[in-house]
Amino acid sequence: MSEVYDVPARVREGSPNPMTTMDGYRAAYAASMDDPGGFWLRETKQRLQWMREPTQGLEGNFHEIADGPVRWFGDGELNVTESCLDRHLLDRGDKVAILWEGDEPGDVRRITYRDLHREVCQAAHALRELGVKKGERVIIYMGMVPEAAVAMLACARLGAIHSVVFGGFSADALRDRVRDCRAQIVITQDEGLRGGRPIPLKETTDHALVGEDSVEKVLVLKRTGADVGWVEGRDVWWHDAVASAPDSLDAVPCAAEDPLFILYTSGSTGRPKGVLHTCGGYLTWTSYTHQNVFDVREDDVYACVADVGWITGHSYIVYGPLCNGATTVMFESTPMYPDPGRYWDMVERLGITVFYTAPTAIRALAAHGDEPVRRHDLSSLRVLGTVGEPINPDAWIWYHEVVGNGRCTIVDTWWQTETGGHMITPIAPATPTKPGSATLPVPGVLPLLLDEKDRIIRGPGQGRLCIDMPWPGMARTVWGDHERYVSVYFSLFPGRYFTGDGCRRDKDGYYWITGRVDDVLNVSGHRMGTAEFEASLVSVEAVAEAGVVGFPHPIKGQGVYAYIVLQPGYEPGDDIETLMNQQIRKEIGAHARVDLFQFVPGLPKTRSGKVMRRILRKVAEGQPEALGDTSTLADPSVVQAIIDGAKSL
Repeated sequence: MSEVYDVPARVREGSPNPMTTMDGYRAAYAASMDDPGGFWLRETKQRLQWMREPTQGLEGNFHEIADGPVRWFGDGELNVTESCLDRHLLDRGDKVAILWEGDEPGDVRRITYRDLHREVCQAAHALRELGVKKGERVIIYMGMVPEAAVAMLACARLGAIHSVVFGGFSADALRDRVRDCRAQIVITQDEGLRGGRPIPLKETTDHALVGEDSVEKVLVLKRTGADVGWVEGRDVWWHDAVASAPDSLDAVPCAAEDPLFILYTSGSTGRPKGVLHTCGGYLTWTSYTHQNVFDVREDDVYACVADVGWITGHSYIVYGPLCNGATTVMFESTPMYPDPGRYWDMVERLGITVFYTAPTAIRALAAHGDEPVRRHDLSSLRVLGTVGEPINPDAWIWYHEVVGNGRCTIVDTWWQTETGGHMITPIAPATPTKPGSATLPVPGVLPLLLDEKDRIIRGPGQGRLCIDMPWPGMARTVWGDHERYVSVYFSLFPGRYFTGDGCRRDKDGYYWITGRVDDVLNVSGHRMGTAEFEASLVSVEAVAEAGVVGFPHPIKGQGVYAYIVLQPGYEPGDDIETLMNQQIRKEIGAHARVDLFQFVPGLPKTRSGKVMRRILRKVAEGQPEALGDTSTLADPSVVQAIIDGAKSL
């Protein structure tokens, strides 16, 4: 039984949240289950500025999903930018909306709601002059600069559909996304900056667009001033088109179910899968979850240090925080630049109160010890969040005790690109937490666990995680391929959304995500999750990070292959391997052991912090030539080091 951490009194004090106690949470959850349509209709009317208020809540269900998407607030009309910008001008016009920290420490811009409204209107004017109309697709291929958020909101102002492509993607990956959505315009910049290194965004864009006839214009922001290639008649400088444009523009009316954006899932092979989110339901969900999960208050400085190229950046840097009138931090650099104290230096200087990052980053920072944290004043922090993958208990405790100094609560959030926002997570002022558990579902979310015979598991147990009823933030379809959407998410368990994740529920009803179901190993008939192995391995003092996959084994059928990143000061050796297997035996059981260890300098991770286990699997299976696209990686050089190391085993 995991230790329970109560919410510190200072976290609960002064909270405006209606869910400041577990009784408050249970009341809200019960109301959302009793009448989902009515519950969310009330929430959306309170949270969003509607041009025409909806009278309908939920239409449709998962059993009829093949015939067309479910609908939320279907008779309503709005433009999401009026909720994120216009309505704040009277009371919050001079409040900082975006607090930008550039690549170099102390390179800060403070953009007020009035400033942001003006820049969005100017950018929308410029896009309209370049031919963008309602329903057109615009690709945004930028670094973490405020203009990336401006570009997203400018598209939304016009009713255009934006698709943000992560700034680390290759030309081939960018081309695939341009081609799939038939984008008319690409917005990029001369170069990005990250960790002191330039990222050639315009050059990559030029390579991607060779032979692509759908793109008529490329709008280019000048970030570094580097010389870049130029196509006359196609390329336009941001400062020429935007700076002189009028500073007001009426928002284009959109139906609640009109598309807001397409976001392509990363790391897949074959044709990209463009997940489509719509206006009314998505914004309602991100507003509700951002405010309640993080317990965001009027004077908070809220920092999500993800990238806008991922759903985390869409939901919890841009749309949710701005809809709630918050001050949201955008961070251009890396947690290790110029040293492992970068996050904590930023927290101290900017007075950050809510901080949201990935478990991978937490583990990497913990490997550098406590000193980079301890030398900074982090007393402003109240809520700490994690996102992207399950967090192992040791990393959770380090985050709580060292970063939070035992004074903060941790919200370990489980959700997906397809869900639009948080699904299972603590509510900051209310939920007692357990290290490694995502705890309880958000109001409106009905999780189910199914066993191998597709039977519902009641009470404690472990199985495949499904969601049993629609919620407003869910993706409606895959762009241009609704059949694919139904096949991927609703065919295995008809009438239910299958998350693809395994999950354990304990006797208190708390949920523990065990990892992707396809990351389950079957070793000599024993089914074990890779996440279980990884959590056990990183609890060994010498181990900083671990990535576990299966590989073909002549006797067991499937063996266990572990990639190990050691803490500074430790060297590979048989004694460490013995310690690791002893720890696995202690925590998982006598049937569990790693067959092959490979010590590596790092794991292949995306910039959002997710480990690309597809790469680890292919190397372990002896198929390094079949790795697929690696352009999304934060450090592609790690892959070659892993391949070279595997050859020597």
